[in-house]
Amino acid sequence: MSSPTASSASRRTVLRGAALAGVAGLGASACSGGAGAKGPAVPTTPVDLGAAGEVPVGGARLYREQRLIVAQPVEGQYKAFSAVCTHAGCVVDKIEDGKVNCPCHGSKFDAQTGKVLQGPAGAPLPSVPVKADGGKLVAGPDA
Repeated sequence: MSSPTASSASRRTVLRGAALAGVAGLGASACSGGAGAKGPAVPTTPVDLGAAGEVPVGGARLYREQRLIVAQPVEGQYKAFSAVCTHAGCVVDKIEDGKVNCPCHGSKFDAQTGKVLQGPAGAPLPSVPVKADGGKLVAGPDA
């Protein structure tokens, strides 16, 4: 028969291990796209983004809900990229000074090209077809 002290110590060890496992699980969840990433990184059907005029010439706009970034390097020319970070699948949260920011681990991407400017991401943001049609932007397949 074990002593009450040995039983208490092992129970504490088990409870401490369970608590640490729970915390580790929350951390893994946050790093695996828990910040809004759902489904594929790029659209599988066309996505209507609204007025083309919403994207500034020489700048870019984040469409967070649609998980897209659209840039307009020169007037009338549009480029789109996935807004899902290639490091851990988090959705980026803002564009500042031409840089796309991922809030999860600090990766930064060029808003005009999708290229990695700062890691830990190692791959650029995936390109997505986009076109202006009747003053509206449409991104995704067949765009």
